[in-house]
Amino acid sequence: MPETRSLSSPWRFSVAPMIDWTDRRCRIFHRQLSRRALLYTEMVTTGAALHGDRRRVLGFDPAEQPVAVQLGGSDPVDLAEAARIAEAEGYCEVNLNVGCPSDRVQSGRFGACLMREPELVGDIVAAFKAAVRVPVTVKCRIGVDDQDPEEALDRLADAVVAAGVDALVVHARKAWLKGLSPKENRDIPPLDYDRVYRLKRRLPDLPVVINGGVGSLAECREHLRHVDGVMLGRAAYQEPELLLAVDPALFGEPAPVADGFEALARLEPVIAREMEAGAKLSSFTRHVLGLFHGQPGARAFRRHLATEAVKPGADIGTLHAALAHLRRTNSEAA
Repeated sequence: MPETRSLSSPWRFSVAPMIDWTDRRCRIFHRQLSRRALLYTEMVTTGAALHGDRRRVLGFDPAEQPVAVQLGGSDPVDLAEAARIAEAEGYCEVNLNVGCPSDRVQSGRFGACLMREPELVGDIVAAFKAAVRVPVTVKCRIGVDDQDPEEALDRLADAVVAAGVDALVVHARKAWLKGLSPKENRDIPPLDYDRVYRLKRRLPDLPVVINGGVGSLAECREHLRHVDGVMLGRAAYQEPELLLAVDPALFGEPAPVADGFEALARLEPVIAREMEAGAKLSSFTRHVLGLFHGQPGARAFRRHLATEAVKPGADIGTLHAALAHLRRTNSEAA
């Protein structure tokens, strides 16, 4: 696939929606590291979107853009209304979760179990397309349980293409709905990247994004020879300095900051504003623990934040004290 086509794709590089991780404080931090990465919310259920505290559930800082919302549900009418709300809030894309394997999601007849109902997924995409003007995407698995991945993924893809989907994100693993926990479903089912490549070859006009087990930008570049985009999850979260290299390596543009120290300095006004409104320091610092992975002093940095940022009275000074461990170690090394 020509590199120029992939370069023009809004899905060239994205950070995966991850429950309990990619909240708005995580996203504003990640945005300090890359201007170009497409960011996703945690999965938002239709019940939360329609009946919850809208600011808490769907609120975000405009500085996070481009940011997409991921919705979870199975009722096309409710999902369409949730999509309208999300679009009004300012999200640049609406994504449907067809990949989460948790028991709670299964009991609600959504997430990965929708792989068994491609026609319903197509109906949901059609409802989204009728409700909003922003791009509509689906994030799925290659199959569930005993499904044949060749047939299951093709049926799902054909249904959403017929409904007008703008892109398909494929986690290149099956989900086992019985017998494996959600955590095990992220590691144990074998990866099958070639299956996703075959889908792209069969549907060349469909933007296809690959997800699952990608751990480096070198791997991203290899995948981009075959598909339109790559979505990183745990690698981007656990070693966020990887995001610092995204703009130069994948878009040919300078990084927004020189290093993790500058990224945190830019984040400080946001932390201060949020803390004045009642937020706890730890709601930010829990997302930055992996920032200096592998650098001298990183362990002391993490330990300080993990123990001190959760205490009553923790403030920006607590973050500065953690950073001092890194600066002190680097100074001694020099």
